[in-house]
Amino acid sequence: MSRNLRATFRAPKRRTSVKTHKRKGLSPWKALAFVLFSASCGGGDYKAPRQLDNACSIITERPQYIRAFRAAERKWGVPVHVQMATIYQESKFIGNARTPLRYSLGVIPVGRQSSAYGYGQALDGTWDEYLDDTGNRRARRDDIGDATDFMGWYMTRSQARNGISLGDARNQYLAYHEGHTGFARGSYNSKAWLLRVAGEVGERAQVYRAQLVSCRRAR
Repeated sequence: MSRNLRATFRAPKRRTSVKTHKRKGLSPWKALAFVLFSASCGGGDYKAPRQLDNACSIITERPQYIRAFRAAERKWGVPVHVQMATIYQESKFIGNARTPLRYSLGVIPVGRQSSAYGYGQALDGTWDEYLDDTGNRRARRDDIGDATDFMGWYMTRSQARNGISLGDARNQYLAYHEGHTGFARGSYNSKAWLLRVAGEVGERAQVYRAQLVSCRRAR
């Protein structure tokens, strides 16, 4: 996402016995490090679904997704297919997606290209604004329910500030990428690549919409 926006499911912890690891040749310290690392990661499955071009396949493989999409649709009014197309473009449904690293002298990592993170690639600043506005202080960008709630929150603001229909995936994406002020100024008009991408988001949204009509899990 742009500078203006770049806009987990916690699996049950597995009890890891140090003694068990020791019998397998893993030292107690390494076993402890493994447990702490697993806990810090939340045990979430962040991998992308297998068939990203098929909306029914996505929600069949990840039923928690459709629950999150429906909840955001009920709360904010943003259609499921618009949410899905935007998440596809932002993260390819990879829950812990980050922007690439930047390098000094071509070899020394000096940080990420931006603070964008998670399903919706929300930036730190915009995410903090969402937390303050909604009071949802425990929300996480790598949790699909929180990410879709954020998306609904942001897109309703785009509707209020820029008059963009919640079903207009193309222009919602432009505002999502450029920010509300950037969209109002038409900053996207000088970015041919962004107009192309936004068009693709709009097209994907319609494909997902048609697929969801015949998908039993989406009903």
